[in-house]
Amino acid sequence: MVDKSFLDWPFFTARHRELGRTLDDWCEKSLPRQHSNDVDEACKELVKLLAEAGWLNHAAPVPGFDEPPEVRSLCLIRETLTRHSGLADFVFAMQGLGSGAIALFGTREQQNDYLPAVCNGDRIAAFALSESEAGSDVAALTTTAVTDGADYIINGEKTWISNGGIADFYTVFVRTGEEAGAAGLSAFIVDAGTPGLEIAERIEVIAPHPLARLEFRDCRVPRANLLGKPGQGFSIAMTTLDMFRATVGAAALGFARRALEETLMHIGVRQLFGRTLADMQMTRSSIADMAVAIDASALLVYRAAWTRDCCAQSITREAAMAKLHATEAAQQVIDRAVQLFGARGVKRGEKVEELYREIRALRIYEGASEVQKLIIAREIISGQELLSPRIQAAMKAAVATSAE
Repeated sequence: MVDKSFLDWPFFTARHRELGRTLDDWCEKSLPRQHSNDVDEACKELVKLLAEAGWLNHAAPVPGFDEPPEVRSLCLIRETLTRHSGLADFVFAMQGLGSGAIALFGTREQQNDYLPAVCNGDRIAAFALSESEAGSDVAALTTTAVTDGADYIINGEKTWISNGGIADFYTVFVRTGEEAGAAGLSAFIVDAGTPGLEIAERIEVIAPHPLARLEFRDCRVPRANLLGKPGQGFSIAMTTLDMFRATVGAAALGFARRALEETLMHIGVRQLFGRTLADMQMTRSSIADMAVAIDASALLVYRAAWTRDCCAQSITREAAMAKLHATEAAQQVIDRAVQLFGARGVKRGEKVEELYREIRALRIYEGASEVQKLIIAREIISGQELLSPRIQAAMKAAVATSAE
């Protein structure tokens, strides 16, 4: 049995504890153990399944609900889903991320048009930010939108777009040129059937899910599909990612918990040299390392979520720490699990082999680990006015010395 004692931590209320236990029970009873080999169809079926059970209501709040999605609930749901099905978590996360900018920045009309359909599974959402030369460096986007009467015309390309090819609409970030760099970006809602939007390529990855490269060729979008104001796109993207970044750490945490659960079952029965693996000191050392890494990740993830829900609108530092540590730690935990499984650990169809493929992308998407380190350092250094005078003086002296 997976350890659920973390639900008693002070980050959570009784409502969160009930959510975690109810979803876990639902996953046990309702999620398919095997998904269709057609990943597009499997995702569409999971969208309907999650919608019918009401779980997508947490990803995209219905219009009239003036609060953004609650991050603690999002994290609990993602952690629980990944323990049972990485693909189910992918579906939930993309419904949230793809519609998150609409929930946060959309007009009431935009919210009425899209959010109920996301919640009830009638529309599949996607978040189109990355380009071939602009992933982590969002300010380097080159896809453009220019005004033409009451419309904007979009030209350019997006790639690595999750749900690409099956989405009913895309939240697309483009350069409208109000100013240079990040200040010249805007966000639009682009329906999948809009003339000029084409699926240029379907991309296959080691943990299969719908992924595509999009092309925009004189794609005409009504001005009414603009999210927020012209030039606000960078802020919209960062605010949306800021909220969902901690949930990536939660997804990694779920993968790591499942790896530990599988490992504990395996070492209790696997015989080696006349005793079980669980009796061996080296195995116990590995289990201890895995457990510590998991708890440390959980503390960082739920600190970030609690801070966003209860204390601060911006959790840039906390979310970056949570994502960085949880994804890197989960990779190590799962690698230890594979090692303890031996040859079985790399056999197709084994859960730990699946987890090994699933976890790798989380260290890259929504900001690679290296980028998270830059973000954390930037936030720490920019907040140095909070440091003691002695440390401030030492840092100023170091800067002065380096400039000489």
